[in-house]
Amino acid sequence: MPVRKTVLKEQTLIQYKNHSYEYLLLSWLLMGGWEASKPSIDLGLKTDVQISDGRTLYRIQVKSLDCVDENILVENKWKDADIDFVVYFSKNADWGYIAPAFKEKRKQLKSSNHIRFHQHPKCFLEAFSKI
Repeated sequence: MPVRKTVLKEQTLIQYKNHSYEYLLLSWLLMGGWEASKPSIDLGLKTDVQISDGRTLYRIQVKSLDCVDENILVENKWKDADIDFVVYFSKNADWGYIAPAFKEKRKQLKSSNHIRFHQHPKCFLEAFSKI
């Protein structure tokens, strides 16, 4: 079994973990039959994952949250981009939320139009089908 022998800086490890949620989401969507991809370059378009139903292309922003409390405000980090959905993952608990992109600066994570999911592919795909 290979063993990594280099020491990563803490900031690098944080970035790796954040990006891992993008790849996790990508794999779940592919398992669900979506045509899904990760743009090779994202120059300010805020698209982490893009999916298609065969006719329409949807752009998704992925955010990881360093909390266990779902009663938080989340910030709009895509205000000048044309994003369709934001998928939030808790780094410290087994939940996440799917949200239509919103225009406000901040919004309650547990808003009525945000859909909660358990961090498991089947649970996520069931939640995603409700959008």
